[in-house]
Amino acid sequence: MPAAPPADPHGGPPAAGPVSPPGGGDFELAAPDPHAAGAAPCVACRTGRVSAEGYCENCGHKQPHARDHVERELGPVAAVTDRGLRHHRNEDAFAVTTAVLPDGSPAVVAIVCDGVSSASRPDDASAAAAATAEVSLRGALASGTPPQQAMHEAIVAAAEAVEALADEPSGDGREQDGHRHRNAPACTLVGAVAAGDLLVVGWVGDSRVYWVPDDRSVPAARLTEDDSWAAQMVAAGLMDEQEAYADERAHAITGWLGADAYEVEPHTAAFRPDRPGVVVVCTDGLWNYAEGAQDMARVVPGDAADRPLHCARVLVGHALDGGGHDNVTVAVVPFAVERQGAGSA
Repeated sequence: MPAAPPADPHGGPPAAGPVSPPGGGDFELAAPDPHAAGAAPCVACRTGRVSAEGYCENCGHKQPHARDHVERELGPVAAVTDRGLRHHRNEDAFAVTTAVLPDGSPAVVAIVCDGVSSASRPDDASAAAAATAEVSLRGALASGTPPQQAMHEAIVAAAEAVEALADEPSGDGREQDGHRHRNAPACTLVGAVAAGDLLVVGWVGDSRVYWVPDDRSVPAARLTEDDSWAAQMVAAGLMDEQEAYADERAHAITGWLGADAYEVEPHTAAFRPDRPGVVVVCTDGLWNYAEGAQDMARVVPGDAADRPLHCARVLVGHALDGGGHDNVTVAVVPFAVERQGAGSA
């Protein structure tokens, strides 16, 4: 994801790695972690010992990291994250979970976070934000907090978790020397909650949520507005969308989670779709290759609602086939409508 803190607002790729809720799901795939005790031998020569830095001491091959590619399917929701083809690590993270509301009905949650590459420890920031938001949402929904309020509170909690990383010792063991706002860990966050006939989205940054109806004769829609330089230019009437997103400053983010962020102002919105479809929650590592809502709809398989994991794989593959310049993360949430509704909440 192209994103950057205030002192250095330039673009950067999305973040890495998924976060799974306690209790696990029914599908998970990750590359082996070469840093773990008793890890397998080198994946290339199969004989060499892997160093603490992740390189084979025999042939020098860099070992895959556990966050390079992860897939997860949990009941009706699925997500996939991939390092992409150009970056040395994955700085994205996701969390998917389900909750039981007080009336016994289910709610489905998907969170996607994109680390700010120009900041320190972007992978830690995205992981902390995703894990914190997931726990907050699951607990709040189960206790009866209205979904839109629960989303707002979850983003605030995630922001606090990322901000706290700035107080931890640096990688070399030294303290932060009082400069906690200098190059502090940072990330963006976007999430969706499907509960009954209500769809709630929340975000800070430039990751997005798309709505793709099963009936492709009905237009798809983007449900979020980027916190970015390009979006500000368009909103101010200074540029049209095509001109703004062609500018080299387009992906400089104006909102993020981290100790060096301005006051965090979570965006939330609620909708009541009147027909079935799928909710696509993703980083810019995907939407850079399918930016418009109709572009995204053309890439989403027709059976996405029945096969969300397959859909997520297809979307990640689309980004990799397009060049894979960034980390790529997408969660797919099928949304069923049992009766006709109308309007937005």
